[in-house]
Formats: sequence, C-alpha cells, structure tokens
Amino acid sequence: MAWFILARLAFVAAVAYSAFLLRPIDPDPLINVLFGLALALASVGFEWTLRRTPVTHMLGAVIGGAIGLLLAKGIGAALFWVDPGDQRVAFLHSFVLLLFPYLGLVVGGRKGEWLEPARLVTLFRAAGPARHYKILDTSVIIDGRIADLCDTGFVDGTLVIPQFVLKELQLVADSSDSMKRNRGRRGLDILQKVQKMTGVDVVISDVDFPEVREVDLKLIELARTLPGKIVTNDFNLNKVAQLRGVAVLNINELANALKPVVLPGEIMKVFILKEGKEYTQGVAYLDDGTMVVVDNARKMISKTIDIVVTSVLQTTAGKMIFGRYLEPGGSQTATRPASGTAVTPAPQPATSSAQAVTPPSPIVAKDR
Repeated sequence: MAWFILARLAFVAAVAYSAFLLRPIDPDPLINVLFGLALALASVGFEWTLRRTPVTHMLGAVIGGAIGLLLAKGIGAALFWVDPGDQRVAFLHSFVLLLFPYLGLVVGGRKGEWLEPARLVTLFRAAGPARHYKILDTSVIIDGRIADLCDTGFVDGTLVIPQFVLKELQLVADSSDSMKRNRGRRGLDILQKVQKMTGVDVVISDVDFPEVREVDLKLIELARTLPGKIVTNDFNLNKVAQLRGVAVLNINELANALKPVVLPGEIMKVFILKEGKEYTQGVAYLDDGTMVVVDNARKMISKTIDIVVTSVLQTTAGKMIFGRYLEPGGSQTATRPASGTAVTPAPQPATSSAQAVTPPSPIVAKDR
C-alpha cells in the first residue's frame, strides 16, 4: 500500500509542476498550480472509485470506448463532402465524436463479464443445447451431499462456484472456532473432490457485484445474469430467491422426496435404539435418518423387532413414523396388506406421541 501512496503523490506533484511550467489557463503561476492540483486530485479520486471494479468490466469499457472512437472517426470521414465551415456541421461532428465513445464506454463496462475465459469459450463453441448453470451456495458445499449427487450422475450442466462464495468459505475455514474451522475445511475438501470428478464441469466465476454486500443477494443477482439455478439447503435463501423469480434446487427437499413411503398398516423391521419420552415408547431410526416412535417397545431396546405402522407425520424438519410393537403370540396381530387392501390398525394416541418426541432437524445451519 505504501508504494500506491507514493505513486499518487508523485502523480499529483508532476501534474502541478507541469501546470506551473506551461501555465495553461493564466499567467499567474499560483493559479496554474492550483488548477494542476485540482485536476490531479480529481484523477486520483476517479482512480479510487475504480478500485473495486472488476478487471473485465474496465477492459470492456476500454475496448468499447476504442470501438466507439473508431466509429466516430469513420462517420466523420464519410461526411467529407459536407461544408466544414457550417456551424451545424461542426456541431454534428463534435456530437458524433462524443456520442460513440460514450456509448462504447458504458455498454462495454456493463457487459464486461463476457470477457471472462468461460464466456469467451462459449462464443466459439459449436451451436448445441443450452448450458444449464447451477450455482453452489456456501451451505450446500459444507453439507457435502452435492459431491455424492455429482458422483451418481444425476446433476447435469455446469457447476458455478463464485469467487465471493470461495472467500466466505475461506473465512469459515480460518475461523477461531474449531467447529466452524472444521466445517470450512470440509467444504474446501468437497470442492476439490468435485473438481476431480470426470464428467462434471466446474467453473470458478469472477463475476461480482460490489454494490451488493450480502452473499445471498449476490447469488441471486448472479443467477439472474447467467441465467442459472441456485443449489442450496438454506431455507431463507430458498424463500428470498423464489420471491425474486430465481429457481432454487434445495438439497433437503430432494432428500425428503427420496425417503421411502410407508402407509398405515404396513409391517416393517426396525432396530430399537433408545427409549422414548413416554413410558412404553421405544425409538428407532431408518437408514435415511427418519425417526420411528414405537409404542410398547421400551423393553425391546437393542433388538430388531417387527412393528405395524399406525400413522405418519410430515413436519417441516422431516418425516416421523409412529408404530406399534407386534408381540409374538399377542392378541393383536397384523399382516402385510395386500395390494389395494387397506388395513385399519387399532386407535393409538398419535397426537400425544408426536408432542412427546421431537425429531432432530436435518437442516444444516449456515454460517454467514
């Protein structure tokens, strides 16, 4: 930073000294020095405002301005036959000379993201089906299930990882909290794993929105620009993106949709892991993490038993299954229902059981 300050001071001094020697506006040297200082400070201020502008946008502005200037000169040369002494013609020449470079600067600066290497490649690629961009959020990278989805081949298109997401992930990995630090490092490992997979197209995007501070809003703006879909498991980002018309792929919703469907009356085998909050209850878990609350199974802890499903409760945190232990030789028996036949189990206090046991939420908290 020190050499930046020295360069600015040297520039201001050089402009002021040049104005002192050449005296462009007045014979008085003091007035010329003040004019030079004002001009130099204005230039430094303009340079300071450009410090957060992406390089691609500045390069686009320069290229656009140069093309606009060439067009203006070409139009001026094509009007050689008009009378240059006419004031209207002179004004027209000046207007064209100012208009086209201005349009080139503005349009080139706004469309500077097209100078990114990933975008330039698409310009020379043979015409084919449109590319589908999926923008990864920090939470879904830390979660890790996106790597398993990519490995199965169910995720198509191009995975886009913005630089501001990588920066946030690095901040989490460098956190003083050991839990956050481990989660951040896990996210970086997941990204390396996804990049090494064959058949998975991963792009690191340098597109940024300096006027937007929140990462969630930057993801929404990037999804609009590409266009693409946001892959996340953040509930709040999911709702905000939908309100703004951006498509979202929620990993938690996908996991809930893939859970096995069970109906009241079906028989299933479960392993009773622990006791429930009610005196006679036992608690088991399926392979996908679904909680199963079993009545009359408290005495069967650490055993695999047959139960009959009495009800299924769908909550915002996931699915809960309630069942009843089928005691061997008991008076109440149940058989697996045949196709198209409904079996009505004995009434059970499912409401009280649902209030007694609260399932763990599968939603992964997101660091911001």
